[in-house]
Amino acid sequence: MKLLVLGAGYSGKAIALQLLPVAETVTGTTRSAGKADRLRESGLSAELFDGNVISPSLAAVMAQTTHLVQSIAPGQDGDPLMRPHSTPLATLMPNLQWAAYLSTVGVYGDHAGAWVDEDTPCKPVSARSIERVEAEQAWLAYGRDNSLPVSILRLSGIYGPGRNGLCNVADGTARRLVKPSQVFNRIRVEDIAAATAFLSDRNLGGIFNITDHEPAPPQDVVAEAARLMGLAPPPEIAFETAELSPMARSFYGENKRVSNRKIRDLGFAFRFPDYRISLGQLWQDDIWRG
Repeated sequence: MKLLVLGAGYSGKAIALQLLPVAETVTGTTRSAGKADRLRESGLSAELFDGNVISPSLAAVMAQTTHLVQSIAPGQDGDPLMRPHSTPLATLMPNLQWAAYLSTVGVYGDHAGAWVDEDTPCKPVSARSIERVEAEQAWLAYGRDNSLPVSILRLSGIYGPGRNGLCNVADGTARRLVKPSQVFNRIRVEDIAAATAFLSDRNLGGIFNITDHEPAPPQDVVAEAARLMGLAPPPEIAFETAELSPMARSFYGENKRVSNRKIRDLGFAFRFPDYRISLGQLWQDDIWRG
């Protein structure tokens, strides 16, 4: 396996490190030289990529790549590898055997709290989710046309060491916003990495929800983090009166329960199936700060 992770940020880096022991080479891209240095300090190779210009050294890596993880958000111009004016992927990566595209459960849109699975029609609301659906479709079409297994990983709210409710309680930014009947799914970054390894090892393509077992009210997660830390939880705030950015408010405009049954039926076991187990492990093992 010669792995390339386009966009080796929080999730992409975790995937790269998960597959490092079994890969011949692992390269991650980032936009800044400083972040590239930190990737190298973690044992990964690193290349600069702004989503537009492919340097000669990155092109050389792409030419050898057998496994690809695409974690760069599409934006208005679409996926950086699927734009009409881009160099064809088959030309850039002639040795590609498997690809993964990291998407979001936001593509489902609002379902008034009902359960959704991979067969549920997408009805995205926000511009960013519409862009994700278009990118998913481009990747799936490429896979069909080129007999390439492409896994679409639809991720819920990502958290883990250094990025979690315990950190928010500790730094005073945690808020218990209450919107009746509102729930969200979440996913530990380590489970994203493990699921990607599971799919790549089996050469599987298709759409997979990578999310925990228990969609839960966001205020309950904050309360659990405070309980673990032995602190009083912040007061509840009614959603209607809360001061929120337009993006934050838009998240609350979508309410659904996302099923992860498909990948579990294939034999994948989530290490952190719910927020209580996950926050408890972060706190007990003292890795919550990152």
